[in-house]
Amino acid sequence: MRVALFATCVNDAVRPSAAVATVRLLERLGVEVDFPSGQTCCGQPQYNTGYRRETEPLMRRMGRVFAGYDHVVVPSGSCVAMVRDNYPRVARRGGDPGLARIARTLAPRVLELTEFLVDVLGVTDVGAWFPHTVTYHPSCHGLRTLRLGERPRRLLEAVRGLELAELPGAEECCGFGGTFAVKNPHVSVAMGTDKLRAARSTGARVLCGADTSCLLHLDGLLRHGSGPPGAGPRRVLHLAEILASTEEEPLV
Repeated sequence: MRVALFATCVNDAVRPSAAVATVRLLERLGVEVDFPSGQTCCGQPQYNTGYRRETEPLMRRMGRVFAGYDHVVVPSGSCVAMVRDNYPRVARRGGDPGLARIARTLAPRVLELTEFLVDVLGVTDVGAWFPHTVTYHPSCHGLRTLRLGERPRRLLEAVRGLELAELPGAEECCGFGGTFAVKNPHVSVAMGTDKLRAARSTGARVLCGADTSCLLHLDGLLRHGSGPPGAGPRRVLHLAEILASTEEEPLV
């Protein structure tokens, strides 16, 4: 089984720890992971802002870079949703047989991390140890487009020492929404503040999720003191970082 990591441009630029944790986790589970150096961006920012033609070269690059792999594992639900849900749309609108072939052959092989762990490897207990109270925020793409369902929760529930606190209003958007946060900053901050208020109500010390973009938004608000004071999350972590943590190699 040939497996590649698509780290995503956001993780590569601002949260490499999520990508490193993904590799660390998969290798602990016996998976040999390749990192094709030609990878860049999947094209999601361009597509979401209406630049379809600028998306097409990135789509072609994705097709070339990840050709020949059985699975492409991605620690980002939104990027997986871009490939699986939007690449076919780009191909149809472009009327390009090459793009259609990429959409048809690449999309089924691109998996969000929890999908790969639960559906391909067939594991929920990954041997993790994280003795903290955690609350989980499901991102919109993972929840509504990929329909990850209980996969992330099952993985968290199997972590030794971890107490999972239910997040009120978990299905509500955190307010990031890509360029939505840029074009509608006041609404975005209000939504993020509501999400942090819900997280604080759980008493959890760690807020986790599977999309770095959402986590960056919430972490920024947390660092700037948004929301009511009181007990609540002190750290925002990617799910991969928690699953990669073990008693022998604890999360730093």
